[in-house]
Amino acid sequence: MTATQTAAPDAPARRGRPSHRLQRYGPAYAMLLPFALLFAVFLIYPLIRSIYYSLTDFNAIRPPAFVGFDNFAELILRDDRFHKAIANTVKYVIGSVVLTMVLGLLLAISFKSTSLRDRLLRTVFFLPSVSAGVGVVLVWKWIFMVDSWGLANTVSRFFGGGNHSWLADPAVSIPILVTMAVWGGAGYAMVLFVAGINAIPDELYEQASIDGASKARQFWHITLPLLRPVLVFVFITSTIGAFQVFEPVYLLWRRSASIVGGPLDSALTIVPYLYDMGFNRFQLGYASAIAWILFAIIFLVTLVQLRVTKTFKEFDR
Repeated sequence: MTATQTAAPDAPARRGRPSHRLQRYGPAYAMLLPFALLFAVFLIYPLIRSIYYSLTDFNAIRPPAFVGFDNFAELILRDDRFHKAIANTVKYVIGSVVLTMVLGLLLAISFKSTSLRDRLLRTVFFLPSVSAGVGVVLVWKWIFMVDSWGLANTVSRFFGGGNHSWLADPAVSIPILVTMAVWGGAGYAMVLFVAGINAIPDELYEQASIDGASKARQFWHITLPLLRPVLVFVFITSTIGAFQVFEPVYLLWRRSASIVGGPLDSALTIVPYLYDMGFNRFQLGYASAIAWILFAIIFLVTLVQLRVTKTFKEFDR
């Protein structure tokens, strides 16, 4: 028998005993404990309570009465106002996300260089993204004022038109919201796209130019494929943000404590409807059900987007 065969096998490494692990990692756990407590109190506990309230009839006065999935059934099957909010939200999401990405990409391509002119213009287009949300909405409210001193009506009269009741016209409610979203979000998308475009090696474009590829072919076969991770990120984050739109609807069309959503609910989206049911009508259980339906919608939409992106990557391979 060789020495290697006769040698006893090494003893298995012992795992650290709990006391040793506590001694080693105790300070780290102690420093994490305040955050963990805050996280549990202000996030985990409210989420659990929200799930419970969504299954109850609760108005903050009487104790919650368990009703099972009645709130969800009412919302999905019989609540016409909720169906209106869903339809308006989908229109707003499609319009704002698509236009924001298209305009942001065009701006990025136009002002991607490091010249002083392009840097200044990027700053100008990015400023709306970091402006105070409430203040910006109030400025837009002034723009669409029905009075003669509203900017939109001033421009309309300058070109021979008359005053128009912009905020009282159901036909333009969603276009107004989309216009505000694109104006405020295109600059942010532009900055991300510029970073993605500038990360693409110049050698690829030089080789394509030598091979005779036009600017359009370079865009479709080099820029877009290599920019796909940034496109996916902007698309997902913009979609999630668009589903949660609230301030413009609330500030532009709220006339009293009981009116939210604009004329004929033409601007009503999911989050303002949740606010209306929860804080105007005090149907807190019903509002909690709306919140979880919104979560499910955003979750499913995000999963579909990621799945489609993965499919495109596999197709490219």
